[in-house]
Order: sequence, then structure tokens, then C-alpha cells
Amino acid sequence: MSEVRLTPSASQTVGPFYAFALTQKAELGCLCRDGFEGEGIRLCLRVTDGDGAPVTDGMVEIWQADAQGRYAHPEDPQHTAADSAFCGFGRLSTHDNGVCVFDTVRPGRAGEQAAHINVSIFARGLLNHLCTRIYFAGDPALASDPVLALVPEERRHTLIAQPDPNVPGQWNFDIRLQGENETVFFAV
Repeated sequence: MSEVRLTPSASQTVGPFYAFALTQKAELGCLCRDGFEGEGIRLCLRVTDGDGAPVTDGMVEIWQADAQGRYAHPEDPQHTAADSAFCGFGRLSTHDNGVCVFDTVRPGRAGEQAAHINVSIFARGLLNHLCTRIYFAGDPALASDPVLALVPEERRHTLIAQPDPNVPGQWNFDIRLQGENETVFFAV
């Protein structure tokens, strides 16, 4: 019997099969149930590549505090329970236009940090998922947020969602994976 020599293969990028059975349920984009606390918002995320083309086969996860700044997690340092009508986690795939839309609440301020949403992006061509944050334009707490202060001032705009002037209650946020106006990503 001859000895078979195995050669290592190249490391695999994320996908294309990672989203199978992970993003098939549209309800993973709705973080609220009847009776939730706070301001309901629609968060429209658009993922593009370095050329500005839509990433049509990405997966986006969000994790956030409720309207009072409490996380639905046993290690949340606050001593009150999070809103039971709000789950705090969502996951969706991007569509042909690179967009996915979450129905959620505008998060409350968590400690010294301004209201924000944590985001993970998975896509073909990425060896590891990318992590970023979404802050909200006009929030006076942005000036004192300790994480945002770590980002060079000229790049902070890549972390700020803007209200949609045509759709009340909708916030738009672009995630640019590379190139000009690349979104700031964090090593976590």
C-alpha cells in the first residue's frame, strides 16, 4: 500500500455556506415583541465592498441594550432586569442590494458609553468576521463616549447612523468593507 501524502489547503474564508440555516428566519430581524419599552426604530444597514458594490451574500448580526441601557445577558452589571419584550439580538442576510433591515428599539445609554449597537459582519472573502458599532447622529453623549474617543476624529463619521429624511423612525447606516470611507472595525 502506498503512502498518501497530504498537503495543507489554503485557509477558508467565511462562506459561502455559513448563512445556510442561519438567516432563513426573517423574524430574526425583529427584536421587539408587543409591549416593548422605548422608541421603536427601523435600522437599515447597507454593506458594500471596496468598489462600492453591494455585498449580496453577507450576514449581519446585531447585539444591543434595551431602551434603558440594559442588556438581556446575565453578566449585565445593572441590577434591574432587561425589557422582557426585547431580545437584544438579531441576525439577517443581506439582499441583492446589500441591504438588511432590523426592527428594534433605540438603545439607551449604557454606563459612560453613548447609545450604540454592536455589529458583526460575515461575508465571502473575509477570513474572520468584522466587528463595528453604530452610534446615532445628534446624540449629545457622543462627545464623551470612551470607545468613540479612541477613533481618529476624521473617521468617526463611519460609525454614525443617520436618520432617513423620508422615512420617520428609520436610521440608515453604511458598512464599507474597505477602500475610501471604510467603516472603522474593532479588534475584539
